[in-house]
Parts: sequence; C-alpha cells; structure tokens
Amino acid sequence: VIALEEKVIVSKLGDNATLSCIYQGKELHLKNLRVYWQIADDQEECSVVHALISGQDNESEQCIHFKNRTQLFWDRLENGDFSLLLLNVSQSDEHAYKCVVMQKTEYTKVIHQAEVVLSLAASYSQPVLSGPTRNSDSTGEELTFSCKSGNGYPEPNVYWINKTDNSHLPSSELKITPHADGTYSVFSTLKVKATSNMQIECSIENKILRENLSANYTQQKQNNGSSTENHKNLEKKGRGAQAAGIISIVILIGLLAVLTCWLWKRRSSKLASYTGNE
Repeated sequence: VIALEEKVIVSKLGDNATLSCIYQGKELHLKNLRVYWQIADDQEECSVVHALISGQDNESEQCIHFKNRTQLFWDRLENGDFSLLLLNVSQSDEHAYKCVVMQKTEYTKVIHQAEVVLSLAASYSQPVLSGPTRNSDSTGEELTFSCKSGNGYPEPNVYWINKTDNSHLPSSELKITPHADGTYSVFSTLKVKATSNMQIECSIENKILRENLSANYTQQKQNNGSSTENHKNLEKKGRGAQAAGIISIVILIGLLAVLTCWLWKRRSSKLASYTGNE
C-alpha cells in the first residue's frame, strides 16, 4: 500500500504553478523509473499531462493542451523530487492532478503517488463606491449607491454593510460579467432610505485568495468636509477684508501726513511774510 501525498495549491491566472511530488526513499536511478503526471478525473478524454520514461521525456501520449507547457526539475529528479512546473496557467487547468512513480527492478511496481488540486484565482481591483451628494435635510428619501470592481477570478461575493450596526443590506442589482481573459468584473447597486448619519460599506470577497476589499461612504465625513471648506472660505474672506482694512489705514495715514506737511509749510510761509512786512 503506497501512501498518497495530497495537496491543494492556489495559483494566479497567467502565473506558473509547481505541482509537488516528492519521494523520500533510497537513492534512485532514472533509467529504472517511469513518472506519470495525469489528470485524476477519469472522465477526461486525454489525461496524460507529462511522462518521463527511462530518464527521458515522452511526449507521445501527452495531451495537446499541455504541449510545451510542462517541465520537470532535472537537477532534483535523482533526489526524489518529481514536481512538475506548469506554465501560464488558465481556468482550463483547474483539475486534480496525480503523480505516479514506478520503479522497474525484477518487476515494475509503484513506489510513490501524489495528488495535487490546482485552484486558480486573481485579485479583484480596489472597489469604487459611488453615492449621491446629499443635503443634511434629505432624511427619509431613497438613495442609490453603486459599487464596481474588476479583473478578478473566480466570481466574487459582494456584500453591502450598514457600518452603524454592521448589518448586511440586500443589493438591488448584481451583475457579474466574464471577460475574454477569463477574469470577471462586478457591478452592484444598493437602494436604501436616507438617515441622518449614513455609513455604507461595499465589500468584495475572493474566497480562494481569502481577500476582502472594501470601500466606504460616510455622510458625516462629507458634511464635515463641506463645513471645513466653508470655514476655509470664510477664513479667506476674513483675511481679505483684514488686508483691505490695513491698506486703507495706511493710505489714510499717508494722506494725513501729506496734509499735515502741506498745512505746516503754508503756515510757515505766512509767518515769514508777516515778519517781513514788519
């Protein structure tokens, strides 16, 4: 009875994936070995992913889908590492794979087996949450929010959350669109009655990658932002008025100085004239 090594690996679309198959036994001679990588599902029309016979790659039975996309690590084979490198993985590569190592001495026998389940995933983009611009007195009216994200795999879970009490809100619309490269984009809307302090979150979950990306809408922050902006505008106006006042005072002082100087000179000339007449 040969123990079956089992593993689940996650790879991103377009990356290279290493399917592990490691035999920890005595020294091996490649000429006496046969190594088969195959799709574990018997219902597949073609199941041979890669074959190594007597130390040489054998492509005679290899599935067309895997041609020029598989490699063994030649410097590791004699140490019992029969892991397979699968290049440029796509959705059609999502399978359970089986590695079977057979050794030929007096007769051929299986000395090692391994099974690897390959799951594929791609991270979604940071969601973009759009909400209406509200007046503070719009409580009670129906508001519509939208949330979108893209370039992810597999199909995501989308959650709308009321952050004031962490309750989940039912989406009004959910549209998941597949793309030619195998990824998906998602668009969802939420219709909800306005409250005085709205805190809405849209969350995109990728279960395979265990990723949760979220975007938030907080009405209170928007109000504060508007108040801050108004405050800044008032400050600017106040500074402008203050500067204008200072300039006016300076001009007035200048005029007074000129007038005083002129009066002093006129008075001096009159005194001189009066003294001369005497």
